[in-house]
Parts: sequence; C-alpha cells; structure tokens
Amino acid sequence: MTQAKEWNPRALLLLPAFAPLHPTLEHLAGSQFPSLQDWNRLLESYPGICVQSGKLLSFVAQEQGKLGFESQYEPRCYLSGEVQTRENNWHDLFNALVWLAFPKAKTAINTRHYQALKSVHDGHSQRGKVRDMATLLDESGVIVACAKTELAELLRGFKWKELFWQHRAQLQGAMDFYMFGHGLYEKALHPYVGMTGQGLVVMVEPEFFSWPLSERLAWLDQCVAGYLDDPEHCRSTRELHPVPLLGMPGWSVDNVREEYYDNTKYFRMGRREQEVA
Repeated sequence: MTQAKEWNPRALLLLPAFAPLHPTLEHLAGSQFPSLQDWNRLLESYPGICVQSGKLLSFVAQEQGKLGFESQYEPRCYLSGEVQTRENNWHDLFNALVWLAFPKAKTAINTRHYQALKSVHDGHSQRGKVRDMATLLDESGVIVACAKTELAELLRGFKWKELFWQHRAQLQGAMDFYMFGHGLYEKALHPYVGMTGQGLVVMVEPEFFSWPLSERLAWLDQCVAGYLDDPEHCRSTRELHPVPLLGMPGWSVDNVREEYYDNTKYFRMGRREQEVA
C-alpha cells in the first residue's frame, strides 16, 4: 500500500495507540515522508542493533522479481541485517519504526522465520505453524502488559464489558496495550470499530506502570524476545488472544458510554472453533 495519509508525526504523538513509537517519531519532525536515507541516519541514534547472525541492522531498497533463498526477505534480514523497505510506504515505515522500538523481539521473529524456512529449504518451502504465529504477531500483534491475574483472565475469556467497563477503574496502573504489529499500526491511521489486535499477555509487577516509557519498552522487548526464543513457543496462533483495541479507555472517544460495549459484532463472546489441522 502506498502513502495514503499526509505525513504528520506530531499528530501521531498525540495518540495513545502510537505510544511505543513516540520516542522514534520525535526524531522524525520533518515535513517529508522518511526516506531510506532517513532511516539509516536514524539508526545512528540506536547503535548496536543487530540480527541473530551478528550483522548490524540496515534498511535497503526492496528487490523485485524471483530471488534466490539468501536474497529473500527473511533470509536476507537474518544473514546480512538488511531489511528490504519500500519508499513512501506506510506499512514498511511502521515496520522500520517497530524494529527501533522492539529490536530484540523483531530479531527473534526473524530468527524463527529463518529457521523454519531453512529447515525445509528444498525449493518448495511451506509456511508452517511457526511462521503463521510469527507472522500474525509481526503484523497484528499487541503486547498486553498486565499486573492482575483476574484482568488477564477476563481478556482471555472474552469478557469485554466486564474488563473495559465494570473494571474500568482497575485498568489504570494494572493493564495497558503496546501495539507491536506494523500492519496494525497502519490500520490505526484510520481506526474503525472492528480493529482487533492479537494479544500476547505479559504479566508484570505493579511498579512497571510507573517506569518511564523507554524502560517499559525495553523490558517488554526483552520479555517478548525471550518468549519467542523458547522453542516451546511460537507453535500456534492460539498463543495470541484477540483484543478489540478500541475498547481500551482513552483509545476511542466513543467508549465512555456503557452501551458501546454492547456491540457483540465487535466485542465477541469467544473464539470461533476451528478444526485443528
């Protein structure tokens, strides 16, 4: 998708959904959509970001046409640290921003992709469950930081009105959402009822919510990376929980009314059962 919204980083700095990207957006106050050169200059403010192979991260133009294994997106990123990025493209812009906000988690996702591809590299590579889960988190993931088990259970149980309305006062300082998926950020440019993230619940101590944003992001980055590095994880998309993001207080001007949460087409009562392949 090409650029479809005026570049205005100051407007994004006012939106709570974009909070994980605020530190980086503050460096992008120019009037022009960032270029590859801008991204690579910005990397100088984030020294030492490396992929699993030890190569330093860099942003390069996307190659076209049929590519050999080592030149494909995930293998090239893993082997050389080069992230193929399209110019004037919101989707790829948010991918770059998330790399800077959550470098360890993004590295872990790239590593899982590469390992899955490499293990079946016979010219007919199949995506598989590991890559399905990694892709869903990468595109639509939201990190759910939670200090109270009962709130986490309400989220896992699809008890949306109880969570967002009846326990509204408890959410402050006990639960927060940190968008991770770059596809989800692109959707959040034009938020709509129906916008749903795929939540990875991370239990935290209450003092977490008093930390500066930079410390919270670094802690979550390390935690998510550790989760993904565990071979017992990243095996099923069921590890993620659907989250109707606009239910979170402050994320929509409309959710100050109780009846907002009666929309069962958005605040669904449970997963649709699917056959296990």
